Amino acid sequence: MRTIKLGTSTLEVPVVAVGCMRIKSLEKNEAERFVQAALEEGANFFDHADIYGGGTCEEIFADAIHMNDDIREKIILQSKCGIRKGMFDFSKEHILESVDGILKRLRTDYLDVLLLHRPDTLVEPEEVAEAFDQLESSGKVRHFGVSNQNPMQIQLLKKAVKQPLVANQLQLSITNATMISNGINVNMANESAVNRDGSILDFCRLNDITIQPWSPFQYGFFEGVFLGSDKFPELNQKIDEIAAKYEVSNTTIAIAWLLRHPANMQPVTGTMSIERIKDCCKASDVHLTRQEWYEIYRAAGNILP
Repeated sequence: MRTIKLGTSTLEVPVVAVGCMRIKSLEKNEAERFVQAALEEGANFFDHADIYGGGTCEEIFADAIHMNDDIREKIILQSKCGIRKGMFDFSKEHILESVDGILKRLRTDYLDVLLLHRPDTLVEPEEVAEAFDQLESSGKVRHFGVSNQNPMQIQLLKKAVKQPLVANQLQLSITNATMISNGINVNMANESAVNRDGSILDFCRLNDITIQPWSPFQYGFFEGVFLGSDKFPELNQKIDEIAAKYEVSNTTIAIAWLLRHPANMQPVTGTMSIERIKDCCKASDVHLTRQEWYEIYRAAGNILP
């Protein structure tokens, strides 16, 4: 598995992250086989959140990987906090409490990465800074980042937070590519030119923040998977054509499309299928041509100005 540096850190991470939001759907033996299959592919970066399965996904993962000190040093763990029932909460008290719960469920003393999950409009950057300082000094968290945040929200946090924000987890796929399209359609009077995120793609590249695309196979907001969907016949025809050329699956090409972007992204998968996680990992070795990348982009219904 090819690796990249996570943001400005020295942490080497595989280019494909394994999302564990759906691990609760697996039986114990299935979860064990899935985690082992990911590790065999070099996919040792596991993404969690304290709200996934109400926390049970972290417990199931710890059981599935048979967590112990030796195994812990061979994997990279990331989790997220800040979403509560009916609200978002970036208070110092909640961040510290959440991390303690995450560590207990994962049966570990530290997280490699903690992300703030969904922007809290009531955030006090000074509170976040105090929480991060305490987590860093105690050794409970080694690196920090955000999720679903725009440039100004990140800058607001950086007003007080001294630790580098190494990652930003954002919704991005071939069919949900507004952060790419608004840059292509600058100054155009069309829908694709609408800047919905404050140029977050360019901001992250300028500041060496690794973008982690979530839902890399979804269209809409969890409306479905575009691969094999009757709603995207031209896109699927093009992906299948390119997949045949490289002798890989359509899943591999969908991830390779994200990896081809020079932003050095780290897609977060959501599959619990061993076959599909292996296909995702194969994208590490596929380098699409510029023409192929744009052909896929246009086949998804995106129009070049």
